[in-house]
Amino acid sequence: MINKELENLTRDELIDLIEIYSKHWLAMDGVWFQSVEAEYGMDEAMRHDENIWRQFTVIEAKRIRQFLNLPENSGVEGLTKALRYRLYANINTDEIIADGNTVIFRTLDCRVQNARAKKSMTFHPCKSVGIIEYGGFAKTIDSRFETECLSCYPELTDDTCSCAWKFTLKTL
Repeated sequence: MINKELENLTRDELIDLIEIYSKHWLAMDGVWFQSVEAEYGMDEAMRHDENIWRQFTVIEAKRIRQFLNLPENSGVEGLTKALRYRLYANINTDEIIADGNTVIFRTLDCRVQNARAKKSMTFHPCKSVGIIEYGGFAKTIDSRFETECLSCYPELTDDTCSCAWKFTLKTL
């Protein structure tokens, strides 16, 4: 362990610190995005965001898979479990519904969209990034998953959530 101070923290303090670290990660993500957006516009910021998520989602999924000791193709059970350990899971309110060979993941309360709304900014058009992010995450957990966007800004079709994604495990 690098930081010996963590050994002195209680369980509750460690949980609080995980939430703080998750908020810091998201703040950093938002700060760089808004900097590019302000300087070069939304299209350029989205292009960079897509490139970053193409790499980051795989890193995050691999580390979670390793932490949870999930086999490479761990199916619906593995994806359902892994989604609960993403950084977003500490700061967004989500719902996961597993049924047969499908998983529906819904973000009920999104910190990113809430922050943009508080600043009177347009919502982040996250569908294109979400396809990369969620699709890459699911395929890293199990390469047999196909990902479908059910609802995501700018194409919201479900006003009961910020976004919704469907993962289908394709088997032979």
